[in-house]
Amino acid sequence: MLGIEWLKPAVFFGSILYAMIGVAVFWICFVVVDKLTPYKLWEEIVEHKNVALAIVVGAVAIAIGQIVAAAIHG
Repeated sequence: MLGIEWLKPAVFFGSILYAMIGVAVFWICFVVVDKLTPYKLWEEIVEHKNVALAIVVGAVAIAIGQIVAAAIHG
């Protein structure tokens, strides 16, 4: 049974803070991956329709998300 524990201000704002930190870390990691590649990822995926690169970038995004989630969850 889910109680109202999560409605307490400290728990609620702590969750929001961790979510924002997680998104920021994810975005920074994604920008670093973009800078490490020899071409612009967005341009290559959207304009040149590089499906293989889109799959790889999606896999990297999922992996970074899992790492961030595991680091936050503990």
